[in-house]
Amino acid sequence: MRATGIVRNIDELGRIVIPKELRNKMDMHEGSAVEIFTEDGKICLRRFYKGCHFCGGSNSVSEFKDKLVCRACLDELKSI
Repeated sequence: MRATGIVRNIDELGRIVIPKELRNKMDMHEGSAVEIFTEDGKICLRRFYKGCHFCGGSNSVSEFKDKLVCRACLDELKSI
């Protein structure tokens, strides 16, 4: 994990604004689903994909390097 040097305050409703440059980098736009979890004493955010990271499909999906990938896309990646 790399430090960005960006600091934000939590508002009275518990919200934090994610800077535009970070949202763009992570392909997060208005309405994007974000997963919130804790890890080693940190609060972590990541873009949430309901299905395959590549095609969006939900059949035979498994996790590969923190991404959900369906069997068809995984087979296609193996052939590259």
